[in-house]
Amino acid sequence: MTNTLKIIARLGLVIVFIAGFQVMASAQGRGRGAGAGPPAGRPSGGPPSGVGVDRGINTSSDRSAGRADSGRSTASDRSNGRSDAGLDRARLQKQNSQQADRDLRDHPGLAASLHTTANNLRSGYQAALAANPNLKFGQYVAATRLAANLGARNSNITTNAILAGLASGESIGQTLQDLGLSKQQAKDAQKRADREIKDAKRH
Repeated sequence: MTNTLKIIARLGLVIVFIAGFQVMASAQGRGRGAGAGPPAGRPSGGPPSGVGVDRGINTSSDRSAGRADSGRSTASDRSNGRSDAGLDRARLQKQNSQQADRDLRDHPGLAASLHTTANNLRSGYQAALAANPNLKFGQYVAATRLAANLGARNSNITTNAILAGLASGESIGQTLQDLGLSKQQAKDAQKRADREIKDAKRH
């Protein structure tokens, strides 16, 4: 009888011990579960709203688009500027070339007065126009006439030298002075060349 009571008592202690252990394990599990959850108001599985990759992409895209648009606009403007200048240059060359053709057609004796042919005079003017589209045909003829009149005594006064002065923005008179003539000599030389060119146009 005594042994039976001892056995029952031992079984009761074991049962109580097991029950207590289960209660403690359950409490610890709930604590870990509560600690592992996301903070209140924050979705699980990622950073808070408005932060992270998406936000970075949007900001980068906005900034990149701004720079790209600005770059395209600037490049386009610059390109259009160059294109417009090129078109104006070509248009001016064409207009001056057409005027030269009319002058040569209306004044067939002009080329002969310069001891050349109309084709040679035209081709020489075309080459000069490529370097200076603002050059008028009358200026080219005057430079050729002056070089023919003055070159024998002033070897540095050539058609190309006079044309270079005109291309730099100087007048024929100033160019002649730069090439060694006095102001009066340059004026007299121009008067003579103008008179000879007018006489050639009458024939």
